[in-house]
Amino acid sequence: MTALPEDRPPLIGEDDRDTAVRRLQDAYAEGHISHEDLDERLHQVLTVETHGELVSVLSSLPAEKTATTSTIAAAAGRIQRRGVWRVPRFLKVESAFGRVHLDLSRAVIEHPVVDIELQLGTGKARITVPRDAIVDVEDLHTGWKDSLYKAPRSSRPGGPRIRISGTMGFGRLKIRHARR
Repeated sequence: MTALPEDRPPLIGEDDRDTAVRRLQDAYAEGHISHEDLDERLHQVLTVETHGELVSVLSSLPAEKTATTSTIAAAAGRIQRRGVWRVPRFLKVESAFGRVHLDLSRAVIEHPVVDIELQLGTGKARITVPRDAIVDVEDLHTGWKDSLYKAPRSSRPGGPRIRISGTMGFGRLKIRHARR
């Protein structure tokens, strides 16, 4: 008897696979596994199909470091990050009045997925993402104007996924990809 589609375990996505590869690389860099073990486990991670199989490959590794949330907040004025700066896995940006400019084009992005939560009252926001980034704004709620984002015609694989969520009162969010 063949299994019905709903009886099959869910397949893992590329984000899960990327996270597993990063965990293996970290474990090797910290001396928890040998080079041979790294090679063998990388092969397994790249060929497994289900979440259960992936969990068994990673089960003997040290516990994953918990991701931290960083918050940038200002009651009024400008919030700006540009140049070389380390982007946390979760970034929360809060501003009652003022402008926000986040430039991720030269930032150090260590995670395959970065969640940015905007809590903005009045004022506009601009986010510049790396050229190869994939942007998701489906969970962003705007009160006055829609966000301006036009996905590039062609994208190179391997860039980070930037998920933008939260709420904006009066203002507009503009997202653009870096040119370099």
